[in-house]
Amino acid sequence: MTQQGQTARRAAERAARLSYGRLIAFLAARTGDVAGAEDALGDALVAALKAWPASGVPDRPEAWLLTVARRRILDRQRSQTTAEAHRAHLVLLDEERQAMRAQTGFPDERLKLMFVCAHPAIDEKARTPLMLQLVLGLDVARMASAFVMAPATIGQRLVRAKAKIKDAGIGFAVPEPAVFRERMGSVLDAVYAAYTVGWDGAHGEDAKAAALAAEAVWLSRLIVHLVPEDPEASGVLALMLLCESRRAARRDPETGAFIAIAEQDVAMWDDGMADEAESLLRRAGEAGSPGRYQLEAAIQAVHADRRRSGSIRWDEIVLLYRGLVALSPTAGALCGLAAALAEKGDVEGAHALLSDAAIPNRERYQPYWATRAHIEALGGDRQAAIKSYRRAASLSTDPAVRTHLDVRRRALADG
Repeated sequence: MTQQGQTARRAAERAARLSYGRLIAFLAARTGDVAGAEDALGDALVAALKAWPASGVPDRPEAWLLTVARRRILDRQRSQTTAEAHRAHLVLLDEERQAMRAQTGFPDERLKLMFVCAHPAIDEKARTPLMLQLVLGLDVARMASAFVMAPATIGQRLVRAKAKIKDAGIGFAVPEPAVFRERMGSVLDAVYAAYTVGWDGAHGEDAKAAALAAEAVWLSRLIVHLVPEDPEASGVLALMLLCESRRAARRDPETGAFIAIAEQDVAMWDDGMADEAESLLRRAGEAGSPGRYQLEAAIQAVHADRRRSGSIRWDEIVLLYRGLVALSPTAGALCGLAAALAEKGDVEGAHALLSDAAIPNRERYQPYWATRAHIEALGGDRQAAIKSYRRAASLSTDPAVRTHLDVRRRALADG
């Protein structure tokens, strides 16, 4: 491939990575057909790979892709004869003319699409994967890894959900306040799931994963702006900001080595971001309706307070985790409670909790093995800890985390 061809391919990949969700949301909002929007955008990307090496990369790649995708949709609609298809054809044609005259960007419809994906007609298990794929461009393989599920299972759910959106004629609009609140939980779950995937991949070579964290924070800010009175919306944003405030300290600036939170240099934490998060959390607490994300943010706030106190108050973290497990007994919450109990000194209780915890697919769940290894090491069971560290390292997709776990394993092996 020529240098110009390589440049064109990189430009197309970058436009798809940064604008996929915006383009899909914009197209689907006008046709009501998510799968059709995906097909049209796919055709546009193929066209870009053919045209750009010869003609050069356009000044506004995403606008070029949008124009071509619209034309693909218009071509398909010309073969349809229904009045509804004719009206949709005219709407798209008029919008294309306006866009060509104005040469401006296009509105960001992603939040609307998220609420479409959270519609009660959509299978609850499909809502978060659907949002992650359509709004944030996450592929099935990455979702399968994040959710510890078979790719085929997720793929089947996505196909059925997209068909349901089209067949049921679900409207593309931010719903009224009452409906807004009914769907809010699913939307927040997807935003935070996107953030965690981005957080895990932000230091690797996966450029899409690296952009997800910033996208999730942006969407969360938009939701809080729309419903500032929703405590869980503020809780999600606070949680992500507290994690973001530690980003610079999470890796060694010279070697890139992973640094656990308890060992991070607090001088590298972003005080402004942490203060904003704590303010959001206090405001959410005034509603007197604690939820999962508020509790998770409160746990991170206790960690963040180490920049003032110089210590970690594990007793508070244990109490918060107990509340979180009572409210939402997820695998992550159970592992977090077990780790906090061990740090507080109750290694026996931590081990018992982890052994009895109902954690789906624990054999493939990396945090379970990392937590178990840490508890076994604190309890003095070196051989068990070595085995668990080896298992945790083998399940780690981040090379730096894998190395971190291997270092701990070797330290135990060396006595």
